[in-house]
Amino acid sequence: MNDKKYIIAGLIVFCAIVISPFLFNFGKAAPAPEPELTQKAKDAGYCVLPKEEMKAGHMQILDMWRDTVVREGNRIYKSSNGKNFTMSLSNGEESCTGCHSNKAEFCDRCHNYASVRPYCWDCHNEPKEKE
Repeated sequence: MNDKKYIIAGLIVFCAIVISPFLFNFGKAAPAPEPELTQKAKDAGYCVLPKEEMKAGHMQILDMWRDTVVREGNRIYKSSNGKNFTMSLSNGEESCTGCHSNKAEFCDRCHNYASVRPYCWDCHNEPKEKE
């Protein structure tokens, strides 16, 4: 027990090293980016679901669409506002990328901020950037 002071000092230094990144970054989080809409999306004024629901659950919607198209063969989604949408990520003007063709400003901003890599583009072609 003669090393008690060295053990306590070592634990204090260890804790300080482990906690220091949190202390230096406390309160310095960058604000979440706001996706930039294309003119077509602005003109449409609506999406499949309200904005907050799309932000929170777009991957669940896309997964549900994938399962519905593949397992049931149904390609039309009727939204709560009564509009019909083609259940497709990248197939034509009535798909998601029909309105949201600016992948770098729309998709990538939030995905890079959240540090997530969606697997959409493993199967689908990335949208061609256009205005």
